[in-house]
Amino acid sequence: MNTFEIKEKFQKLYGNGGILYVSPGRINLIGEHTDYNGGFVLPGAIDKAMYCVVKPNGTDKVRAFALDLNESSEFGLNEADKPQEGWAKYIFGVVREMEKRGKSVPGFDIVISGDVPLGAGMSSSAALESAVGFALNDQFKLGFTRPELATIGQSTEHNYVGVKCGIMDQFASCMGKEGSLIRLDCRSLEYEYVPFDPKGYQLVLLNTCVAHELASSAYNKRRESCERVVEAIAKRHPEVKLLRDATPAMLEEVKNEVSAEDYMRAEFVIGEIQRLLDTCEALKKDDYETVGKKMYETHEGLSKLYEVSCPELDFLNDQAKKHGVTGSRVMGGGFGGCTINLVKKDKVDTFVQSASEAYEKEFGIKPKVYDVIIKDGARAL
Repeated sequence: MNTFEIKEKFQKLYGNGGILYVSPGRINLIGEHTDYNGGFVLPGAIDKAMYCVVKPNGTDKVRAFALDLNESSEFGLNEADKPQEGWAKYIFGVVREMEKRGKSVPGFDIVISGDVPLGAGMSSSAALESAVGFALNDQFKLGFTRPELATIGQSTEHNYVGVKCGIMDQFASCMGKEGSLIRLDCRSLEYEYVPFDPKGYQLVLLNTCVAHELASSAYNKRRESCERVVEAIAKRHPEVKLLRDATPAMLEEVKNEVSAEDYMRAEFVIGEIQRLLDTCEALKKDDYETVGKKMYETHEGLSKLYEVSCPELDFLNDQAKKHGVTGSRVMGGGFGGCTINLVKKDKVDTFVQSASEAYEKEFGIKPKVYDVIIKDGARAL
């Protein structure tokens, strides 16, 4: 990312004195559809990020400019002042959520830009919320902690963008640490850093460049399946509030009381929570072969039990197996987006080239390729 460009644009529009902040996108190594079931996720901040230059302007208005869209927006800071532009709603929402938590945010000037690929499941929106939140917290000495900034970003998404997301994306963006993934407990928000130093391996994302329409309705249906199974188990085990609390044996007990589909969904989630914990143990021992095995198991479960894969993702996963890739799976909600691949460095070029050619031949689209490195979370530059 050329940070000179964003600083230059700020200077041209609003004068000197702006400070540059950055907040990264994220990957999630394993732990898919576990968040709304109270389980664990294992994200890390990456070397693709959203940037903003910010400076107080002494008014009660925000003057904002989105460099990548070449678009400006100006708005007040009261609830009735919600801007029209989609990207500006993120900035406005962060301010409003800070105000709701008892802090006063005066007017400021801001220019935003980023190199998080859109629609690739690396959470550009969370990166933007976290960059703006971190910048305002720093500039106006508001005193929010990093986990509080993550919940401010999540509430922005819920209340001003209309997306009922979990906390993972914002948490990874605010709390990321170079050389580590974050084992986040989605119920308690307790977290621990797990070492991620894959010497001799590279993380590569292959973007299918497709987004099937099913995603949001299918997501809600999966959620409802999980809730129905919890309800059935709770009749026998009242301590079970979320699938996180259930064991495979408890699921077995209600097999005849829930639909075959609901059973499969729950089987995946309960298995996935365990796979994540196993992966964390393997990472602590630098055992990347086991990590890779767990990633393949997750893909199999997402494809066959949770049924959120698609032909394009399954094809790329098969290509990974064919070329001796250590681990590969669909990353994110499914129905398109990327596969995340853990590849031995000496196999990266052959895998990427062969898989890309085969994919283009099969689907008539070139997949996009992203190398990612685990980096620190939100910070001033």
